[in-house]
Amino acid sequence: MLSYQHAYHAGNLADVHKHAALAWMLARLTVKPKPLTYIETHAGRGLYDLSGMEATKTGEAAAGIGRKGLLDSFAPDHPYPQVVAKNQAAHGPSTYPGSPLIAAHLLRPEDTLILSELHPTEHAALTEALRNSGSHVTRHIHARDGFQIARSVTPPEPRRGLLMVDPSFEVKSDYETIPKFFTDVHRRWNVGILVLWYPLLADNRHRPMLSQLSRSFPDGIRHEVRFPPARTGHGMNGSGLFIVNAPYGLHDCLSALTRLFDGLSPA
Repeated sequence: MLSYQHAYHAGNLADVHKHAALAWMLARLTVKPKPLTYIETHAGRGLYDLSGMEATKTGEAAAGIGRKGLLDSFAPDHPYPQVVAKNQAAHGPSTYPGSPLIAAHLLRPEDTLILSELHPTEHAALTEALRNSGSHVTRHIHARDGFQIARSVTPPEPRRGLLMVDPSFEVKSDYETIPKFFTDVHRRWNVGILVLWYPLLADNRHRPMLSQLSRSFPDGIRHEVRFPPARTGHGMNGSGLFIVNAPYGLHDCLSALTRLFDGLSPA
């Protein structure tokens, strides 16, 4: 949806949940010397200024990554706070890396980064952010529909890799599209790790989608965390992940995230 801009929501608790799990998985994948491919269908601008008008207007970053001591709650060797710190050192203390920059920081020159972002302003910002990231990973940035790009490049080369799907869900048809999309991509790329992020909303509109995904992928991992709405009238009260072909050890990572979110004090 071309009207959506993630700058209003960057660094919120849903981002913390999604990005902490993503950083752990990418760090796990890069332990082996074999190259890999990272694909993202809805990339956003990659780098966000949490002191900007958008972030301060909603207060979501302040209730999320801006919570005092939040990053200190992670294990010392967890890659997520390390990447956030590396990004701040490079771009300033008020900046936050989106998932494309998290991937770029963690991937190696022999790996491949394939990103899609339809919004022209966000696409231009994403291209600039990656140009200034210091990363030497091979990258392809598309201004096309992310679902179409993912279908066209799978199976990728290298075949090892991860697909991140995190639309805004402002297009309600996404809830119906994603189960079939996952089935199509998995048929093409049965070794790929498929990761879906989805919001938990008061009307539980995600449930039919998750039911279909669970039927299609009975071994898929579903992980959800709950948190208070960032502000009065904000509909999101939690964050969910559905993961196909999860890397070994992910259960421990997700259990630690559950404990972290269960221990959060009210914003």
